Formats: sequence, structure tokens, C-alpha cells
Amino acid sequence: MAEKPLTDWDSGLLDCFEDTRTCCYGFWCCPCLACTVSGRFGENNCLPLCDIIGPGVFAAFGIPVCVPPAVLSVRAAMRNRYGIKGSLCKDIAISYCCATCSWCQMHRELKHRKQAPTVVNIQNNNIVNMQPFPVMQAPMMMPSQPVPAAYMAQPGVAVVSQ
Repeated sequence: MAEKPLTDWDSGLLDCFEDTRTCCYGFWCCPCLACTVSGRFGENNCLPLCDIIGPGVFAAFGIPVCVPPAVLSVRAAMRNRYGIKGSLCKDIAISYCCATCSWCQMHRELKHRKQAPTVVNIQNNNIVNMQPFPVMQAPMMMPSQPVPAAYMAQPGVAVVSQ
């Protein structure tokens, strides 16, 4: 099976002015944007809360967390699902340095994928009824004596030889 070619992201990481609503949404309330992107992508809406709560909980126990896990996992999954060019190393770097920009880029990608028209090619095929026409059968007469099984061709049809 041939692989489909990889494509680029619909918009660049820093193309915030391409969609100012998404940019403002991400700037003023990035956790809300992250939850929206996660939900639209088919993941749990609360998944990005791991990026907010997780580092605080881990830091309380002395475990450093460098890369936000939710933004990294959703970004890698989106690249995989839509066949977008990139690598896990780039995803880690972007998730670590520019998490808000990454959520904005993923939101723009989902909006683009939602608006992309689907082309359906319908051909006019003639439908042929392959079933036989119904035939009315004559009423069946029961023989006065039982017919031996050797003479039964079909259930309910007796063959009489003379």
C-alpha cells in the first residue's frame, strides 16, 4: 500500500495574525484554548490540565517536568493523523519553548481541516434488479397416501411417477 505524501502545517507556528481570534484566545486564556483543541481533536477536554497541574504536583515531590505532556502528545498525534511533516524532536522543542503558539497552530489546523471541502464523485450507475419476478404457484394438493422419501424432490413438492 503506497503511503500518502507528508504535508506541511496549514499555518506556521508564529502565524498568529493569520487568525487573530485564535491568537487572542490563546494569549488571554491559553488553558481554555488548549481544552478546546483537545476536545475538537477527539481527546478528553481536560487533558491539557496535565500541563498546568502536573508540573506543580511533580515539583512538590522534587520531580522536575520540562516538557508539557499534553501539548506534546496532542501535537505528535495531530501530525500522525493528518500526515504532517515534522519529528518528535521538533515537537519536544516547540512544546517546551512555545506551548501557547503550538496550541494556536493546532487550533488553526483543526479549523482548516474542518473547512476543507470534501469532493464526492458520484457516477450515474443503472441499478439492475437481479431478483426474479414473483410467480404465483398453483395450490398444492396433498397425496392421499404418504409418498416415499425417494420421491420427494423438494420439501412440500411431491413427484408422482406413472
